[in-house]
Amino acid sequence: MNIDPTQPWGVAIDYAGRATVTENGHTLTIRVYDNTMGYTLQRDPVTGQYPPVYVTAEVTEKGTGDTSLRGSGLIVVDARDGVPAVPDQTAVQRAVAAALADFETRRSAYADLCATWAAPPAPEPAP
Repeated sequence: MNIDPTQPWGVAIDYAGRATVTENGHTLTIRVYDNTMGYTLQRDPVTGQYPPVYVTAEVTEKGTGDTSLRGSGLIVVDARDGVPAVPDQTAVQRAVAAALADFETRRSAYADLCATWAAPPAPEPAP
């Protein structure tokens, strides 16, 4: 995935931290969020740190008969030294790479499963 150097997270995200990127015929869904649930950003009372920022990516391929195969990736950008997490332009790219690797793992497992089902049954042993 190509990084947009003019964007803090490397991709243009909307007000809710969402982006959709279409590249090489694939559509990627990206989210950038923290666990504050929309409230003001505050330090954790136990650790004194701000919450981490989660960057997720999902790639989906649709097949025939309403089938689809997905791959998901997650990158965590930690807040350090008592300051909020700063945007990391490579985080989205790393999340997409993880989603593509997960997609390939699932595709391979699905292909193996289909090959097992398609194989003829083993012959009955002779009496």
